[in-house]
Amino acid sequence: MPLRADELPLHYNCVDILERNLAERGAKDALFSKQRTLTFAQVSAEVNQVGNALRAAGVREGEYVGLLSLDLPEWVTSFFGIVKIGGIAIGMNAMLKPYEYEYILRDARPRVLIVHEKLLAGIEEIRDGLEFLEVVIVIGAAERAGDTTYAAFIEGQSEECVAAPSHRDDFCSLNYSSGTTGEPKGILHAHKDYPITAHNWGVDVMALTEADRTFAGAKLFFTFGLGGNLIFPWYVGASVVLLDGTPRVPSNVLELVDRFKPTILYNAPTGYAATMAMVDLKATYDLSSLRLCVSAGEALPAPIWQQWKELTGLTIIDGIGSTEAFHIFISNWPDDVRPGSSGKPVPGFEVRIVDEEMNDLPQGEVGNLIVKGEATALSYLHQCARSRETFLGEWLFTGDKYRVDEDGYYWHAGRSDDMLKVGGIWTSPVEVESALISHPAVQECAVVAKRDKSDLVKPKAFVLLNPGYDGDEQMQVDLVSHCVEKLSAYKRPRWIEFVTELPKTATGKIQRFKLRG
Repeated sequence: MPLRADELPLHYNCVDILERNLAERGAKDALFSKQRTLTFAQVSAEVNQVGNALRAAGVREGEYVGLLSLDLPEWVTSFFGIVKIGGIAIGMNAMLKPYEYEYILRDARPRVLIVHEKLLAGIEEIRDGLEFLEVVIVIGAAERAGDTTYAAFIEGQSEECVAAPSHRDDFCSLNYSSGTTGEPKGILHAHKDYPITAHNWGVDVMALTEADRTFAGAKLFFTFGLGGNLIFPWYVGASVVLLDGTPRVPSNVLELVDRFKPTILYNAPTGYAATMAMVDLKATYDLSSLRLCVSAGEALPAPIWQQWKELTGLTIIDGIGSTEAFHIFISNWPDDVRPGSSGKPVPGFEVRIVDEEMNDLPQGEVGNLIVKGEATALSYLHQCARSRETFLGEWLFTGDKYRVDEDGYYWHAGRSDDMLKVGGIWTSPVEVESALISHPAVQECAVVAKRDKSDLVKPKAFVLLNPGYDGDEQMQVDLVSHCVEKLSAYKRPRWIEFVTELPKTATGKIQRFKLRG
């Protein structure tokens, strides 16, 4: 049965997700990383030190605190330290440019920023103009006068800390969307959203238990990584493995799988595709600890699912979620997978497929996906107009095109602004991409609309080939012929451009809008 908000105490602080483990599992290893391994009790003690230090620095309930760090134990202890005292943690993308950090910091205006030494360069040129930023705490070495190190900040602080009496509807985190359609949007989530999603997806769908150990290519500053690789496992007493490097290098992920033996791996479709392109994958890395893999961020093409299954023997559970909904709201189940689909609605969520006038569409027809659930956000920070377009009373406009089949499985048809109208017929770029990816030469691709000499819209494909294949005219002919075999003729790409990489967000989502033009 799904967990409802009214089943939580009226005054609820989501630090409970950590502290619920202390009585029975305090001595259990809760967090593994290349730097440190910490038990639940050790994490809790350091969280309390962070909370006390923040209070001493004048942080009050409801105040934003910036968190810009690699995925390290200090990210985790800082996050829970912030929310324990009633603050709002801003999980900041570690891969942005200075102007993007300036946008986020000016939008939220935190007075305190916790930043890793390797990321200081990203804020140095803009921080002097941030008149509201008063305290900078550096994880590592602090080189600038007035800054303090994380170690010095918490030194001498008590390992006991009283949690703020937060209301379950109080905000505790602020994340910025990864920008598949342009400028990022600030999305606030409440304390209640964490246990609701942990129970309704982590327990009811994934069947997570304390025997599991999770690991994610997705970083903690994104809700896919934060939920899947911290909140959900700790909700049931499982352990987590942190990756401080980039997941875009498959060996970074596989080395930690080999070393720390997780049972569940989270990654984006592009991560699985890049991993399979490695030579001697199974001979080099031991994947035997894994029982299940999870994909989200964008639709997982059926060919990638099949290839991964054949190569590793492992099932990938695909689903769709969003920062606005906090996590996955349509999902395949471990024992109920339809490759290529996003699965079925997660307990606690309702979904509809509607036309432009919000009328429900019949089975099989592509329309706009809207979703309703207690963990969805209320609005975008400081963006009234965009909030009105997205948050429609109880319903969230996802911006995704979907259809549902006769068995109740939902199939992604692209983003609302990605759909192509070819010859007067709506065409899903995802369908064309899936056909291309089923060719053995193709590692990744993206399909967008392009106008021909007659100003008619036709599909254009940008293709990244696997090693050993040449992007020549014959390959273009072969790929178009392959698509004609798989699709209706009008859906075939009219142009194919070979590329060395595709523009992506930090979560691995392909940014098709950057390819249009």
